[in-house]
Amino acid sequence: MSHYTAVATATGRDGRAFSSDGKLDVTLALQKELGGTGDGTNPEQLFAAGYAACFATSMQLVAQKKKIDVSGMSVTAEVGLIPNGQGGFRLEVALRTKLPESLPREAGRELIEATHQVCPYSHATRGNIPVELLAG
Repeated sequence: MSHYTAVATATGRDGRAFSSDGKLDVTLALQKELGGTGDGTNPEQLFAAGYAACFATSMQLVAQKKKIDVSGMSVTAEVGLIPNGQGGFRLEVALRTKLPESLPREAGRELIEATHQVCPYSHATRGNIPVELLAG
């Protein structure tokens, strides 16, 4: 049994998404790049925010176990919507991790790779969505 289950409902890309507890309630709009108004958020932005937050938290936990100070770190997720060549789309992700300048480059790379092995979003995307890990 899970420790926590998030429940959300959506009415489509031009509609609304809301969580069962009422903490999330957003207007959705098709991106301008796809012919929409762009007047709301979209699933790719929501996925990017979730992945960035999950990866950052996972990194803090991994760093703590390795006794590495990552104060001031941040993770930016870029989620791309790419034509799949069959009339639809697929996702691709780039994770940009900003680490403290005091952390040696190789140690930072190892920390990013170790985090990618434990982050729940990374587990969910592995083998399904290309994920590029970037420092800086």
